[in-house]
Amino acid sequence: MQANSESNALWRAPFRGVKPIDARVEIPGSKSVTNRALILAALAATPSTLRKPLHSRDSELMVAGLRALGVEITGESDLKISPRKLMGPASIDVGNAGTVMRFLPPVAALANGLVHFDGDPRSHERPLAPVIKALESLGVTIEHGNRYSLPLTINGSGSLQGGVVEIDASASSQFVSALLLIAPSTKVGITLKHIGPSLPSAPHIEMTIQMLRDFGATVQVGKNEWRVEPGLLRGIDLIIEPDLSSAAPFLSIAMVCGGSITIADWPKNTTQPGNQLREILSAMGAKIEFVVNGASQDLKLTGTGAINGIDIDLHDVGELTPAIAALAALANSPSSLRGIGHLRLHETDRLAALSNEINRLGGKVTEAADALHITPAPLHGGTFHTYDDHRLATSGAVIGLVTKDVSVENIATTRKTLPDFSGLWNSLVG
Repeated sequence: MQANSESNALWRAPFRGVKPIDARVEIPGSKSVTNRALILAALAATPSTLRKPLHSRDSELMVAGLRALGVEITGESDLKISPRKLMGPASIDVGNAGTVMRFLPPVAALANGLVHFDGDPRSHERPLAPVIKALESLGVTIEHGNRYSLPLTINGSGSLQGGVVEIDASASSQFVSALLLIAPSTKVGITLKHIGPSLPSAPHIEMTIQMLRDFGATVQVGKNEWRVEPGLLRGIDLIIEPDLSSAAPFLSIAMVCGGSITIADWPKNTTQPGNQLREILSAMGAKIEFVVNGASQDLKLTGTGAINGIDIDLHDVGELTPAIAALAALANSPSSLRGIGHLRLHETDRLAALSNEINRLGGKVTEAADALHITPAPLHGGTFHTYDDHRLATSGAVIGLVTKDVSVENIATTRKTLPDFSGLWNSLVG
């Protein structure tokens, strides 16, 4: 596997060593919540306001795509979304954002006119066929040259009938969310049936369902089946939660170096997969507690610098794998991270990339079809390639905390979810 970065710039990861830290960190808003909220607000009958949304490459691509379809989105910090009739022609850049490339084509099917989609080279390789086939089964005309991938053009008729749709979402739960998000805007609603052998990242589907209900939709949930009734969505005033998955590398500082890291405003109730970091990092040796800070609740992690290996199925929380793999490489006993074969289809083949890059620094990682087996070994400096994957970049930064002379390639790729990762990281550990 070759590194495939658009940038060869190297960022010297700050070396800290086992030097305890004591810091409080404010994490930007959740990408998953922000982009779902933007879709639902655009399809609602009345305006919405999103407070503390994520401002990153992925969310900017979503905003630009919705604006291209005619939605009015204003504001620099908080965002006000005023729904408008969706119209083509339009051309939408999805970058390499899974939510944009999978959520916006169904929205475009509700528009009137031609809507063309394209993105980064990697976006052409990422699976999209289940969404395309589902839309075609609903009567949408799509030009894709029988590739069932990007680039593609949707010829929207201005409305969708809806009905029963079967879909294989084994490669990504986003295929399910993509259809559920537009279901209230169809004439008869959508009954969606997952017919594949497995369903990864179930918490993200729970997030979609809860947010649909927050915007006024009626959703019934069965076993691998969902029914969303037709009806008007109502605009809401929504505070976006911090991105708990993006908290992983920052919590890792106290795991690796010792001391404590406090994450501001950790939600009391959430559907975010990152909430499972509490249980996972506790099993790896951290002490985790909630602390009251005025009207908010923070999460405090205290570590000793000693990390326990872990044997865990990450099928439902695969996005945490790069962070857990970095800690496992620095642990005091072996780890096995299982149930993560679907990560081979993410921003890059994350299993191959993590194996390659940790081993490049002297680690001992072996791949299985859907697992990584990590045996701790003395690590040394070198270049940690990121493959244009934001979570690979933050993993390299974590390893660099206690491994001298680690340089991370294209740290700017973290802008996908963290607008100024390197600046925040340096302020904490530099």
